[in-house]
Order: sequence, then structure tokens, then C-alpha cells
Amino acid sequence: MKKATIKRILAGACAVAVAVLAPLSAVAAERSYSYIYDYWGDVQDAPNAYTCSKVFTSSELGLDVKLKSPQGLTVVGNKLYVCDTGNNRIIELNRPTPQTLEVERIIDSFKGADNSTFAAPTDVQVSDDGNFFIADSGNARILKLDKDLNYIMEFNKPNDNTLDPALVFQPTKVSVDSAERVYCVASGINKGLVKYEADGTFAGFVGATPVTYNWTDYIWKKFATQEQRALMQNFVPTQYDNLYMDHEGFIYAVTGSGEAEDIKSGSVDVIRKLNLTGKDILVRNGEWPVIGDLYMGNGGGYEGASYFTDVTCFENDIYVCLDKNRGRLFAYDDQGNMVIAFGGNGNMDGYFRRPSAIDHMDYDLFVLDELDCAITLFTPTEFGQQIYEAIDQFDKGFYEESEQSWRQVMALDGNYDLAYIGIGRALLRQKDYKGAMDYFELKYDADNYSKAYKQYRKQWVEDHIVIIVIVILAIFLIPLGIERYKKIKWEIEKAEIDDMKRNGG
Repeated sequence: MKKATIKRILAGACAVAVAVLAPLSAVAAERSYSYIYDYWGDVQDAPNAYTCSKVFTSSELGLDVKLKSPQGLTVVGNKLYVCDTGNNRIIELNRPTPQTLEVERIIDSFKGADNSTFAAPTDVQVSDDGNFFIADSGNARILKLDKDLNYIMEFNKPNDNTLDPALVFQPTKVSVDSAERVYCVASGINKGLVKYEADGTFAGFVGATPVTYNWTDYIWKKFATQEQRALMQNFVPTQYDNLYMDHEGFIYAVTGSGEAEDIKSGSVDVIRKLNLTGKDILVRNGEWPVIGDLYMGNGGGYEGASYFTDVTCFENDIYVCLDKNRGRLFAYDDQGNMVIAFGGNGNMDGYFRRPSAIDHMDYDLFVLDELDCAITLFTPTEFGQQIYEAIDQFDKGFYEESEQSWRQVMALDGNYDLAYIGIGRALLRQKDYKGAMDYFELKYDADNYSKAYKQYRKQWVEDHIVIIVIVILAIFLIPLGIERYKKIKWEIEKAEIDDMKRNGG
């Protein structure tokens, strides 16, 4: 065969391969961004609920001094506050339009204190009264400033005998409630969140995580020498990484530490919802645990469990967790069902190198990248808007409208489990129990199916009570009637026989 002919054959084969594989690679690239897990735990592609609208870098924001290792991000109204940790300052941003952020002021000092500058600030919160609470980590304090940046007070290392006297107080994350009580995460403190009253009094620790340990190690410690025990890991509570206070005053606290096996088995909770007493009240009724990625193998150079480094929560109780291990965002509803997962590690828009903080404005999401020194804005797509609209309508009691919205979601993605469950819940509230059962059955939602079946059975009994009574009476009366008839017939026949005998018949 001539070389020219061979070249033409190879060229044709390459063209065919490109034609076949190019669409597949494009689909693969698209499919890798947003996904959910189905009933069987398999990854199911989903339409993007969010799109990356804008990435704000230092130059995009017009900063003369570029951001350096930013670690804290807080949204208040239409303003964003960024802790530019490496530059010892806080940047206040205004959002005049949906696609723009403008620097309103740079806060690098305050008035009324001997030490009036920051050292590695890692978080900032603003109270309802407009006061600033700043985790001034390098100065071992939490600052309270008024809206004009006048010093009010500071919160220092807790006066607690159980803490190591040599421990340096390093508050990393802070939150404040409506009464200006302060909750913070501090490095080296694993007893839970540090709580202060509004006057600065240390009020104890809140929400310590349960202690986890291995029984083999526990038994071994009983027989080990003092030197061997010193080398073994101590059984201590897990330290939190971040916290977020929702609109109702509940605290979402996340921790990324923990062995992958413990996280997957549920012995370690990577996210908790704490009430005022520190009790975890997070609902976990979803088919899968709230741990981010279910598969923790090596992929793209990353392995292990998702590492939740921050969390934010909408007013409809959907919360979004930020995974700094793989650069992904995981949204869950108030029952613990995964709403959507998206993102990843990389240098493209919508991907991250080291995400450090997340917050929201309405349903828009802002993610801060510590390594890229950039803020990424995500806005809901039509698919995402329909999901939120369906959930909001259900919460407000508009069940028919919620059903229709879920049907529109299902029209966009026929494999989206929450759409079926959402329609079932809406039908359940409309007392269409049989219809609700059908939708719950399609997605193997046994709990909701049982609720619908219980109501359907009750409704069926009420609707057929007359027939049921008649059938019950018939069951008892018909045999009695038949027995009575046989007895009378027997008596008549006996009487006739007796008459015939008397008459000599």
C-alpha cells in the first residue's frame, strides 16, 4: 500500500476520532461542574443552578495595594467586608449594580485605643446596631468598634482554668447575635465556641463536638507505658473551623478535621446547627449524610473527605458549605437533602485554588479565594431560581404554586430527585395523598411515602365508611340469616313429617 494512501486513511481515522471524541470531551467538561447524588449514591449530572457572573480581583476593584491572603468575607445589606489579612486591613465594598463592586473605604486603623491598628485580621461581623466585631488574630483580641470606627471594648483570652496558661489567644472567626453576645472560633481551643456576654464577660463554651476514639487504641492505652501513651493521639473534641449565625439566631458551625472513615460513618459531624444551649439540631433526613462528596478517593491530585471551611444559610434554610479541599460548594435543604454541588479546583472562572470564605446576598453567592486573592460572584440560573421559588412558595403555604414550580424544575431536569419529592410534598399538603404516594414511590422516599399512605388510608376509610359498615354488617348478619333460615326450614319439614305420622301417612 502506498504511503499516500496510508496517510489518507490515518487522516480520515483521526478526523472521525476527533468528530466523535470532541463532543464527548465537551460533554464531559460540562458534566463535571454541577451534580447531585441519586438514591443509589451515583453521581447524576444536573443543570447548573449557578453561573459564575464575575470575578473581582485587586485590579478589578481598583486597589493600589493588592489583596494578600484574604481570609474573611461578610455581607451586610448591599455591602461586603473583606479581611485583607496579609495587609492588616479591612476593605468595605459597595454593590451599586448586580455586576459591580466598588471600594467604599479601607479600614486599617481606628480611634480611641493605644494599639489602634490591626494584626492579621481574619474575620469581621457587623451587629444590628452597626457596631464592628473584628477577630484581630495577631493582637490576640476581638475588637468592638462603633460605625465611626471608635474603640468601644475588646474581648480577650477566656479566664478558664481548663485552658493551658501558655496558650496564645488567636480568634479566627467571630459571630454576634441580636443582643451583641459574641461567639468565636479560636485556634487551639477545642472545647467548642467561645462565648462572651455583651459586656465582655466570658460565658463559657458552646457546642463542643462529641469525642470520638478507636476502641483498639483505647484498650491499648490501658496497657501501654507512659512513654507509649504520650506518643498516641489524645481523645479530644474536634475544633471548629468556622461559624455562621442565621436569621433566626441558630449557629451553623463547620469543621474540616477528622478521618475520612469517621466522617463517612457519621461518627464525626462536619457541620452542626447549634441552638442557644449548644445542642446540635441539624436535620439529617436526606438519603446521604451531609459530608460533601461521598467518594473520597484520589482525583486530580486531591484525596480524602471534603473539608468544610465555611458555611452560609439563606432565609429559606438552605445552607451552602464551602469545601476547600476540592474547591466545591454543596447546598443542602432544611431536611439534609443535597440541592446541588458545583465548583472545583482550577484557574478558570468559577474554580478555585484555595477558597477561604463564603457569604450570600439574597441568593447570590460570594466566594473569597485566599490564594487567588479574588472574589467570585455566583448568581442563580433559571434552574436555580425555579428551585428556590418552589421552596419559598412551599414555606409560605402556596402549595399549588410550589407544585407547578417543581414541575418546571422537572421539565429542566427529569432526573432531579428533589423535584419529585417536592411535588409529592406539595400534593400531600393539598390532600392528594394518592398522587403524593406515586411521586414518593418514584424516588424511593420511604418516610414521606409512609406519611402519605397513612393519610390516604384514613381518607379512604372516611370516604367509604357507609360501605364499610354495610359490608361489616353483611359479614355478620348474612350468616345469621342463613342459619336462621335453615333452622326455620328444618322446623317446617319436621312439623310436616310429624303431621304425616299422626295421620297414618
